Amino acid sequence: MDSAPSLFDLPAPEPWDGTQLQALAALKSAPLTQMAPDWATALAPSEATLASLGAMLEHEYDSGTRFLPLPTQVLRALGTPLAEVKVLIVGQDPYPTPGHSVGLAFSVDRSTHPLPRSLNNIFKELNSDLGIPPATHGDLGAWSRQGVLLLNRVLTVAPGAAGSHRRRGWEEVTEAVIRILAARKQPLVSVLWGKDAQRLAPLLTGTPVIESAHPSPLSASRGFFGSKPFSRINNQLLAQGATPVDWQLPQ
Repeated sequence: MDSAPSLFDLPAPEPWDGTQLQALAALKSAPLTQMAPDWATALAPSEATLASLGAMLEHEYDSGTRFLPLPTQVLRALGTPLAEVKVLIVGQDPYPTPGHSVGLAFSVDRSTHPLPRSLNNIFKELNSDLGIPPATHGDLGAWSRQGVLLLNRVLTVAPGAAGSHRRRGWEEVTEAVIRILAARKQPLVSVLWGKDAQRLAPLLTGTPVIESAHPSPLSASRGFFGSKPFSRINNQLLAQGATPVDWQLPQ
């Protein structure tokens, strides 16, 4: 995770429109409606935990703290139908800089510049691995639409406070997500970057797992660079009879 700015450097929160307030209410009262239908069915046992997390987020909003990403994007990763997921990439928690977090691990809005340093390192390794030039933007939505689940371990964060929503209940939900994926009889390749993500490996027993150091500037040179995760993912998908991912992002 990139270092967070001081709270004194953060812009004042923008007023949320009615769409965001409706999504915030739904995260508390009907969280399963905020994801693909097959995920809603599979995660029904976690509904009470999700609703409790929605109540926590409502409290953050009411107290003026706010949270990231916006309510409509909190469960965005689970908008990719469960039946279509073939790659799992696990992140830590959302970028704490306002405007950066968009609900997909490592991804940012197309307008975000400069890119977070972890994402820059991912693009450098993609270029080294497959010869794909770094994208001019950081929107990884095209990967998500191909069945790449970009799942943060924790799905929300307070602005400017990295890790602030850990141990609130998100880990229980994302562990359930990973168990559900591993239990399917469908192709799956999982990517665990860094020690936090690698603790999830026991949940993925019996499925191909690619592990390395995290792409953060603090650790990328200690095993992320040169790990060739993208070609390895595609090779594992082909071995399972699945279509490889086109990692080149549309400009």
